[in-house]
This record gives sequence, C-alpha cells and structure tokens, in this order.
Amino acid sequence: MMNVTTVLSIQKSDKNYRVERPTQTGFSSPATHYNEPRIDLNSALVVNASSTFFIRVSDDAFQDFEILENDVLIIDKSLVPKNNQIVMAIEDDTFQVVRIDERNTSQIILWGVITHIIKSVL
Repeated sequence: MMNVTTVLSIQKSDKNYRVERPTQTGFSSPATHYNEPRIDLNSALVVNASSTFFIRVSDDAFQDFEILENDVLIIDKSLVPKNNQIVMAIEDDTFQVVRIDERNTSQIILWGVITHIIKSVL
C-alpha cells in the first residue's frame, strides 16, 4: 500500500497596505504614516461565502434572542449546529430563530446556523 502525500503551497497575500505617495504639493499630513487598511467584513466574518447569507430583521419578533429590528444576521448553511447555538429554522412556512437544545425532541427544518449578529444602533 502506497502513502499519498498532498503538498499545498503557501501564497503571499495580494493585499497592499502601503501608504500611497501623496500627489499634493507642500507638506503632507503627519498622520499619513498611520493609515490602516479598511476592514472587509466579508473576509472577517464569512468562512464559506457560497453558503453564507445576510438577512436583515424586519421586526422585533426575536427579542428573546436580543435580535431586534434592522439587525443583520449572518447565516452559514454549511455548518452543523451544536448544542446551545442559535439557528434559523422554518416553522409554519416562516423563518424562526431557534436555540438548539439536545433535550428538545421536536423536529425542526434547519435553514442555517447564525454565526454573527450585526446590531443596528439607530
């Protein structure tokens, strides 16, 4: 029997975080050396882009989970829920937020696991 070894290459990031040279005349701002890259929420919060969905909450029906109107739920359909996680499920032909509990014996139609809740403060 032959062992097969897979070799993966490590790629350098394509992102460039260097500060561009200013094109203005005169003195540049002393703060230009402190520029930081913008935060990309997709790369920070999404693991599997092809199975992740963003849903904006339209009312306060999920207040029990501290999910309020205009909050955005990030839901990954590829994940298997674990005990005590909150998920989006389909009950009575509507989306419902449900907490997974191993002791609960009722069946649910799982739509996806809620991975993040982006809160609206307005």
